[in-house]
Amino acid sequence: MHKLILVLLIALCFSCNQKKEKLEKNNIALEAGNYRAELQVNDSVVLPFTFKVLDATHLEIYNAEEIIKVDEITYKQDSIFIKTPVFQGYLAAKLAEKNRLIGNFLKPDLNRVVPFTAEKKETRFTTNKKPESEVTGNWETIFSPESEEDKYIAKGVFKQTGSKVAGTFLTTTGDYRYLEGVVDGDQMKLSTFDGAHAFLFTATVTDSTMIGTFYSGNHWVEPFVAKRNDAYELPDANGLTFLKEGYDKMAFSFPDASNNMVSLGDKRFKDKVVLVQIMGTWCPNCLDESKYYAEYYKANKDKGLEIVALAFEYVKTKEAAFKNINRLQERIGIEYPILLAQTGTSNKSKAQEKLPMLNHVLSYPTTIFIDKKGIVRKIHTGFNGPATGEKFTTFKKDFETFVGSLLEE
Repeated sequence: MHKLILVLLIALCFSCNQKKEKLEKNNIALEAGNYRAELQVNDSVVLPFTFKVLDATHLEIYNAEEIIKVDEITYKQDSIFIKTPVFQGYLAAKLAEKNRLIGNFLKPDLNRVVPFTAEKKETRFTTNKKPESEVTGNWETIFSPESEEDKYIAKGVFKQTGSKVAGTFLTTTGDYRYLEGVVDGDQMKLSTFDGAHAFLFTATVTDSTMIGTFYSGNHWVEPFVAKRNDAYELPDANGLTFLKEGYDKMAFSFPDASNNMVSLGDKRFKDKVVLVQIMGTWCPNCLDESKYYAEYYKANKDKGLEIVALAFEYVKTKEAAFKNINRLQERIGIEYPILLAQTGTSNKSKAQEKLPMLNHVLSYPTTIFIDKKGIVRKIHTGFNGPATGEKFTTFKKDFETFVGSLLEE
């Protein structure tokens, strides 16, 4: 048996080496090394990010402390297709030269196309001037400040070392993930790319103010303003979503991947602490939360804990939605069920119609904490992930303390 396994491993390695040698022989494989990519936001603005090609079929995308490992790289004639883990978006480009890519970042189900180029370079943003300001600290922020309809609040949290800056913006619904950039004179530039979202923030800064612009790919742009405020905090995430008057319990019935209808009244949830996760496979904050929940569930499922996720998917068909759900579960090792709650849209008003006991669905993700008697004890809106540093550490401590107390009841 051991000899058979050894033979299979040798054959697999030989096959992989043959594949790489074939690509390199045909001169269509990316060379190993560091690359700088640009997404064309508009005629005059580009969103840069960096990645490192490890070999012809593996690379890593970098955003500050975040490393995204990519192993879904395919070649067809003179083209390369790079798909990041979990998300639907992908890069498709021509190998114009061995070290240069020209193509697009595509999200087909949303009909979004952003021009993309990359070449061998190491620097994300270049600087020409010494920084005139120090942005380390907390910033009270308002996005779309002149629009009553679109206005929302946020908290900027940054750390500056010389010209380099890292940090994020926290909102009431989640964070803008790992942002990396520079202060060049009085200009701050930050970006991130994860295969789902491409964010760019530019601002004119002083030691106490920011006046800037936020770009999400090439489909969304809005202004923001910020002022330094080290005491600023966002509203309590546990008080934004709640059960409407007349309700004290959750109820739903949605299908799993085997087309079995699952509801909270099922035997597996009886006398258990249940967390209901409202999410989508397209949502980066949901991915961060799901990674954390997956590990927590594995460690605590034998203690009387159940987690069930409700996926609200913008893909048009049930088959496509479950394909994405299965991919997410396999990629990050989710053992709890993910049910399909909606297809064709991620509209939050439509989501609230599926869960009429809630005052609204304000954010993907949202988690509903239910005790062993089936009573809703808390609803947490949004998720501030590892990019938020201390905020994430505090969340984990509070989460584990609260869930632990429910399990002990």
